[in-house]
Amino acid sequence: MACSVSDSPSLKDLPKVATDLKSQLEAFNPSCLRDVDTNEKIVLPSAEDVAKEKLHSALLHDVEQFQTSSLKKTDTVEKIVLPNAIDVATEKTQKSLFDGIEKFDSSMLKHTETQEKNPLPDKDVVAAEKAHQNLLEGVEHFDKTQMKHTTTEEKNSLPPVEAIEAEKEKNKFLNGIENFDPTKLKHTETCEKNPLPTKDIIEQEKTA
Repeated sequence: MACSVSDSPSLKDLPKVATDLKSQLEAFNPSCLRDVDTNEKIVLPSAEDVAKEKLHSALLHDVEQFQTSSLKKTDTVEKIVLPNAIDVATEKTQKSLFDGIEKFDSSMLKHTETQEKNPLPDKDVVAAEKAHQNLLEGVEHFDKTQMKHTTTEEKNSLPPVEAIEAEKEKNKFLNGIENFDPTKLKHTETCEKNPLPTKDIIEQEKTA
């Protein structure tokens, strides 16, 4: 739809150009421009890009054309895995520990008095404190103007043979732990023992 003359903006409504910019535009010489040739380049995809595109297209085609009627019905079987001998022994140990804590008789404890002591520092502690204080003062009042310029050389030394052998042994040890087969363990019975205190321990307890 054509605009009528009445719809055109008036001269005072038009945007104003700065005087400096206007003078520069009027004095512009197009002969100062340089002639350049535009080179259009079309980058062809590489063999890897073509192979990836084919693989992607084939995958999409297989997904779109997949026939659900070819699927077979299966029944899910839930299996309950019984704990092995190690788990049973661990469970027994934890249960006995919890029973000992829950049934602990606090009346068997003896009353003790806590003595708070504030010992004075000895000669070595005082000397170490003075040395530490002198070190802090030296750091705080350090004169940087006395420093000399040095160049840092970065070296990437290879580890010695002993370190390599130690790393190999560590890797073998870790592989042995990760690939450990618990089915090769033999079943054992845990015997819980509650030894009675000896005569010396009883005498020490009485004198305490």
